[in-house]
Amino acid sequence: MVYINRIEHFNAAHRLYNPAWSEERNKEVFGPCANINWHGHNFELIVTVKGEPDPDTGFVIDLKVLGDIIKREVIEKVDHKNLNLDVDFMQGKMASCEIFIMEIWKILERALAPVTEAHLHQLRLYETPKNFVDYFGE
Repeated sequence: MVYINRIEHFNAAHRLYNPAWSEERNKEVFGPCANINWHGHNFELIVTVKGEPDPDTGFVIDLKVLGDIIKREVIEKVDHKNLNLDVDFMQGKMASCEIFIMEIWKILERALAPVTEAHLHQLRLYETPKNFVDYFGE
């Protein structure tokens, strides 16, 4: 089994806020991330795909194809956007990195299925150089 990685970068804003809670409770739980005027990050998304190399090409997946899928299906929808307001697949959801990465998985899993026998293995989303989440579709 070979694991292929592709890194993409995007910028986005969001707000962590539970509308069922008071402003005070949101500030207590989410701190500055509950800022009514949003806050932004320079995100890094690492997509890992696994599979057996094709005997004719030696590729698990053509990295150009993988990059094009990630850009079309995710990056173009989230780059320089407000995750809470502008991103259709995040509407009505908490804009935490945990929820965000799970939604990205659903999108990429569907987009990869018709073009490759390789499978999505892992997503890693860096929110800051110190904070990141991993998701394996489980």
